[in-house]
Amino acid sequence: MSKFKQGALCVLIATAFSGAAIAAPCDGPTGRAPVTQPGAPLTLDLALAQVRYAAPDVRRAALEIRARSADADQAGRRLNPSIGLEVENFSGSGALNGFNQAETTLTFAQTFQLGGKRTKRERAARANAVLAAAECQAILREVELQAALLFYDLLAAQELAAFASESADLAISLFETVGKRVEAGAAAPPELSRARADAAILRAATLAVNADVDQRRYDLAMLWGSASPEFAAPRIDQARLAGLSSAREGGITSHPALAVAKASTNAREAERVAARVAGLPDLTVSAGVRQFEETGDQAFLVSINVPLPLFDRNQDAARAAGYRADAARVSGVAIEARLRSRQQAAIAQVRAADARLSLLEREALPAARSAYEASVQGYAAGRFDLTSTLDARKGLIEAGVAVIDANRTLNADMMKLKSLIGAAPFDGDLQ
Repeated sequence: MSKFKQGALCVLIATAFSGAAIAAPCDGPTGRAPVTQPGAPLTLDLALAQVRYAAPDVRRAALEIRARSADADQAGRRLNPSIGLEVENFSGSGALNGFNQAETTLTFAQTFQLGGKRTKRERAARANAVLAAAECQAILREVELQAALLFYDLLAAQELAAFASESADLAISLFETVGKRVEAGAAAPPELSRARADAAILRAATLAVNADVDQRRYDLAMLWGSASPEFAAPRIDQARLAGLSSAREGGITSHPALAVAKASTNAREAERVAARVAGLPDLTVSAGVRQFEETGDQAFLVSINVPLPLFDRNQDAARAAGYRADAARVSGVAIEARLRSRQQAAIAQVRAADARLSLLEREALPAARSAYEASVQGYAAGRFDLTSTLDARKGLIEAGVAVIDANRTLNADMMKLKSLIGAAPFDGDLQ
């Protein structure tokens, strides 16, 4: 496919890293913000760097990790002791008038959670924090994939804008050829009007596809929370990907969805264990000293309180937690099967898209271009009519658009496959 003339796009962006690499976004905001440098083209790696650092969905998920970690810290706290002051037998009647017969008791009480409740509750909370981290990685992978797809949509729109500009130039050139034939009396004047209208339609189409380029710039920038993108479309020469062989290696064993399923199973199982021991009674030990005002004597006292689990042993909550643990295990098996199915389907889609693009680039587009060039020469020589020439150009436009669409489809299918198997650029590395 030949290179097409690019439209006038005045501002380009690049992201440079000043020394330190950005930390994994789900590990917390420990990296540095990307520094934009106008004048360099946007690349897929740079777009992904922006997403990894600033995507609102990822940042919210990262904060949820910290929130659940704080919940786990709280779950591991011991119960506070209590202090009590009790005054009896005062301000009554008769001998109990005033405070002469009063008894003052100062006690300290501490509740001890039996059965390892605190440890198991903390373990369940830690498991939920791990689940939040896995969910953050899954959200990140989805946002990265969305950014990659939008990046190649933007490239396709840029290719289409360049092709539309070239098609408009061809229409203007044909209009000039028709004008020469009309002036020479070799063509009817209505043909000139027809050629002028055709050229105007293609110029209008160029304006429409250029507007589409801008719209896709906004769509891409919104992924990292920018309402006013500073970058223009990237270079068209980035519209090609490596072949299918580079994405065949690997599997779905490292996919974030599997990590979410495993973490969810572990969290639900930890909650089931915690719910089982939550029904065990706690032991409250109290100790204190009592002051007898009448005699001035003092005495120590100790008490032990244990609730009787006659009505509530937390058995229903434990049963519910067990059901959720079973559901998490079932979900994990289903997720793995679904990912493997999606991987096989993605390989087939990439293979078909690659074959389609190859056929269009090697046969359809060259043939359409050759047919149009021959029809223009034939029309100028008076061997073909204008309708045949316009039909040939329509075929060229359709072939060119089909090539651009096939290339965009191949890029999208390849990105989906690489996202499934965790291949670059979804392996977490920042170039």
